[in-house]
Amino acid sequence: MSEKQKKATAYWKENVRYLFILLTIWFAVSYGAGIIFKDALNAINLGGFKLGFWFAQQGAIYVFVILIFIYVRLMNKLDKKYGYDE
Repeated sequence: MSEKQKKATAYWKENVRYLFILLTIWFAVSYGAGIIFKDALNAINLGGFKLGFWFAQQGAIYVFVILIFIYVRLMNKLDKKYGYDE
C-alpha cells in the first residue's frame, strides 16, 4: 500500500468517525429528547412550551444546524491535517 493510499484511508476513517459521533448526537437529541424522554422533559418549560415538545418541534432542527457547522469546522481541520486543503 502506498503512502498516498494510507493517508487517504486514515482520512476516510477519521471522517467516518466524525460522522458517526455527530449523527449519534443528532439521533440522541431528536429521538431521545423528542420521543423517549419527552415526558420527563415536559416537566420543564422553555418560553412557555414544554421542553419535550420544544425539542420535538424546534430543538432537533437547531441542533442539526449546529452540527452542520461543527462538521464543516472538523472537516476543515481534517483537510489541513492530511494536506487536502488546497
